[in-house]
Amino acid sequence: MPTFDVVSPADWAAARATLRTLEAEEASAREAVNAARRRMPAVQVDKAYAFDGPAGRVGLIDLFEGRPQLIVYHFMFLPSWSAGCPYCSHVIDSIGHPAHLNALGTTFAAVSRAPQTKIGPFRARMGWQIPWYSAVGTDFNDDFHATDERGALTVFLRDGAVVYHTYSAYDDEIDLHILDSSYTDLTPIGSPPDQPWPQHHDKYRR
Repeated sequence: MPTFDVVSPADWAAARATLRTLEAEEASAREAVNAARRRMPAVQVDKAYAFDGPAGRVGLIDLFEGRPQLIVYHFMFLPSWSAGCPYCSHVIDSIGHPAHLNALGTTFAAVSRAPQTKIGPFRARMGWQIPWYSAVGTDFNDDFHATDERGALTVFLRDGAVVYHTYSAYDDEIDLHILDSSYTDLTPIGSPPDQPWPQHHDKYRR
């Protein structure tokens, strides 16, 4: 159990008011970072990448599914592995139903080095609806610095048939976008350091 003071409702309300000021400062700083991120320069993507999808071979433009924005999560899944990375699985679990992002003109897709023969069954096991492509035999992960199977996500914008790379995040930077971690930050215990976490969601004890 964490250590905390037990106080009267009035004292709790006063402490909460003080914390609210800090939370407002945090929200303002976060919006400033978001604005700076939106002002990042872009790089035109000239290489013709090809991916293996469930229905066959597709290009990078096809991953947008007709929307103007695309977020690619470089899901760690080597061809020799029998299952995808537990951390990456945690990231995908936090996305929720894709309809919400799609309504904002954004497609979220996963790309891995594993072939579709492994991606398909694992995706079905996890119950995910996001599109997931294989980049086996391509330079896609290397070109966007998702090397050595490091966790990474890459953001693209398209203008017609022209695609731009606008943003990337790696390793701990991705933690900022994991929803359940944000919720545990609201709790007194937080994320217990001795908890074997994250795991594939069907591996936790019920």
